[in-house]
Amino acid sequence: MFNSSSFVEALHSDEPAGDLAEKLNLYGRFVGAWTFDAKRHLEDGQVLNGRGEVHFGWVLEGRAIQDVWILPARNTAAQSSLGKWTFYGTTLRVYDPGVDAWHIFWSDPRTQYYSRQLGRAEGGTIVQQGADGTGASVRWSFSRITENSFRWLGERSQDAATWRLEVEFLARRAGGS
Repeated sequence: MFNSSSFVEALHSDEPAGDLAEKLNLYGRFVGAWTFDAKRHLEDGQVLNGRGEVHFGWVLEGRAIQDVWILPARNTAAQSSLGKWTFYGTTLRVYDPGVDAWHIFWSDPRTQYYSRQLGRAEGGTIVQQGADGTGASVRWSFSRITENSFRWLGERSQDAATWRLEVEFLARRAGGS
């Protein structure tokens, strides 16, 4: 018989793997619960607004970070202004010492949207670049990072040179995390 607590125990870690702790802090500083204000910029100029939540945690013996992004947030009423723009997905972020970068795997079974990226620090910003299932280039970044806030941008390009802002999240650490 399946025991969900044994699954959570096998997946979850309380801390980063000691031998990689310094490198793992790139994303490890986000461990905890956050809320975010979301803006989606549509190609026609329309902007959709909503409020979401994200939870980061150590997984796989503390060698990876997994997060869950939810829009609209579970504690809010349905946000009709979002239209079809909702998600309930997860990212697995795995550090690879061989390339000194992070392999990023985003999956959202609700919308069937998937993306694979490579992430690195660029100054005070974390930049992830890769592609999604449509073949478009995507660039996701964390900037303005403090202990209690960050800005997350999602950009898309058809030519890997000209980028269009699609999404902006302004996140705040949730109380008690």
